[in-house]
Amino acid sequence: MAGDSDAGLDLTQFRAHISVNEQEHNMKRPVVGIIGNFKLLDGDYPAQTVGVMNIDAVAHVTDALPVIIPAMPSIGRVEDVAAACDGFVFTGGRPNVHPSHYGEDPTEAHGAFDMDRDSLTLPLIRHCVEIGKPVLGICRGFQEFNVAFGGTLHPEIRDLPGRMNHRMPPDGTIAEKFAHRHTVSLPYGGRFAEIFGAVEIVVNSLHGQGICKAGDRVVIEGRAEDNTPEAIYIKDSSAFSLAVQWHPEYNAAHDEVSRPLFEAFGADMRRVINR
Repeated sequence: MAGDSDAGLDLTQFRAHISVNEQEHNMKRPVVGIIGNFKLLDGDYPAQTVGVMNIDAVAHVTDALPVIIPAMPSIGRVEDVAAACDGFVFTGGRPNVHPSHYGEDPTEAHGAFDMDRDSLTLPLIRHCVEIGKPVLGICRGFQEFNVAFGGTLHPEIRDLPGRMNHRMPPDGTIAEKFAHRHTVSLPYGGRFAEIFGAVEIVVNSLHGQGICKAGDRVVIEGRAEDNTPEAIYIKDSSAFSLAVQWHPEYNAAHDEVSRPLFEAFGADMRRVINR
């Protein structure tokens, strides 16, 4: 009997140990890949960088572990990059998507390019949507979402009739450059209105380009007062696949628009992980 009792106790302890391990596994923070940007440090040292605001938003609002993903197709296959993370943030960046990806020739108005980033992000976005991996696009990332699904871009929004200047103010503090600039209207009952709990929000504005023609699966839900597209999602995606033209990473922990967006991104990652 003593032997049976000891064996039973051991089995109970073993099951308790397994249960604790399963709980710890389920409580692990998701890993979020933040797409980097090419930068020359001191004018001659090549680097891949990510803004601290993006890192803070992912770590403290999404409550995930942020890792920098070099915007270089040479790092590996898109499938391997996607498998390394639970979700991705496609950040803003000064270089623009090369217009050859949407059938146009480059002009001076298109600005600078980062062909390496294009070569990684466009297929990565499509693959993540296909396999149901959550993705969030910001500014350039918003434009990448559109181009990835066959859309086109205006090289300079402010040159279009009736449009405002959406570019970042050239002078001022960071707080002044990232200050709220215009409203975005959202349809009642839409995905963004559900996240924000409102059909009109106020956002910052730091972009020159914008959507011209929406891609085949790109649904435009939010527009600025001058009708510039500001919020999109990818139709028929089984996971979070939303993108915004503004920069929600600024003051993400406290801004009433930024915080729920990053929280919703994190919540959907956890849903996908635990399904």
